Amino acid sequence: MGQPEFVHLHVHSHYSLLDGACKVSDLVKRTKALGMDTLAITDHGCMFGVIDFFNECKKEGIKPILGMEAYMAPGDRRERSTPSGNAGEAAYHLLLLAENLEGYKNLVKLSSIAYREGFYYKPRIDKEILREYSKGLIATSACLGGEVCSAFLKRDAKVARMIHLVGIDSPGLTAAPSIAVQVSELVGEILD
Repeated sequence: MGQPEFVHLHVHSHYSLLDGACKVSDLVKRTKALGMDTLAITDHGCMFGVIDFFNECKKEGIKPILGMEAYMAPGDRRERSTPSGNAGEAAYHLLLLAENLEGYKNLVKLSSIAYREGFYYKPRIDKEILREYSKGLIATSACLGGEVCSAFLKRDAKVARMIHLVGIDSPGLTAAPSIAVQVSELVGEILD
């Protein structure tokens, strides 16, 4: 049996303002040069680059995975405040990947709603709207800006273990199993 293939699922392009530096065409060409056959795009809070990305991938024979690193409001997306008054706490990160066409359409809806209804420092969604448009999506914990990791960074392992995308409970959303428990096992009980 050959070595398992590696796929980058958390990738920002130049459409992630102030965060990504890769031009989509360069990113796809580099992916092909490295012998990879699949790549995702998950820009911060937007879907601006997905058409360019999709077309470049198809041109180079790369399977495109369309996604977005969504900004999740800590409560209601329409609320224009933060628990501590710190703008950095206005949203957590959540990586969303389209599993199929329905998932892609739901990502587009979520991105639009984030800009129209949830914009506060950044375009945000919340668990209520994610629940409504969750079919065909796969969710992962994102990065250190995710809700679970943020709890761990505050040295609050008990809260991190309880998060598990609480309140989303949607049959259409596939969530990575028990991220907090897996991280807890890695770091042991140091944070307790």
